[in-house]
Amino acid sequence: MTTTGRLLGSGRSADVYEIDADWVLRRDREGWGDAAAEGAVMTYVRRHGYPAPRVRPTGSRTELVLERLSGPTLLGALTQGRAEPARAGALLARLLRRLHAVPGRDPRDPDARVLHLDLHPDNVMLTPDGPRVIDWSNAEDGHPGLDWGMSAVILAQVAVAPGALAAPARAMLTALLADPSGLTEEGLAQALRRRADNPTMSAAETGLLGEAGRLVRETGQLA
Repeated sequence: MTTTGRLLGSGRSADVYEIDADWVLRRDREGWGDAAAEGAVMTYVRRHGYPAPRVRPTGSRTELVLERLSGPTLLGALTQGRAEPARAGALLARLLRRLHAVPGRDPRDPDARVLHLDLHPDNVMLTPDGPRVIDWSNAEDGHPGLDWGMSAVILAQVAVAPGALAAPARAMLTALLADPSGLTEEGLAQALRRRADNPTMSAAETGLLGEAGRLVRETGQLA
């Protein structure tokens, strides 16, 4: 187990600890992920110029050593009034398009690409060197329509829920889907099924999926 310093933050299934000025450790609490596979996909997309953090191999399925980044998340910037929702949605669209321009890793399927499958404002850090995409624990190879569907559904769930983030999330969704994206009906349907099966989501969150799906269909043009 990697020696760590203070706890820097906690998510739904992992904790992040300080190592030193340049590196942090993310430790999975639940044992669902595969840190080695996640590190490999991050290294792959970085090799092709995509803005993912650097990683150091640990040989562990539950621990990942990551480059320490400075700056707020895109969500933090939005809640602090330092980012505009429509521009945030357009940024998510650019990051998805850029990711899907990376050559695929599956020689059996020339249309497959690396998919992040959790690209939303809390997984984009606004560093002095530009945006960096974090948390690649859900990444896999597949068709881009699923990635667009996942990001759209995540935003739509917030947009249809009560709360202060509903209006900004709707504006982000509109900007995301204004892009000539790869969103497809098949990708959206698959994204809705995956969100419904996500064990980290509450019953209240899964209960919003029907309305969220309708909002995505009303907002975007699906192939």
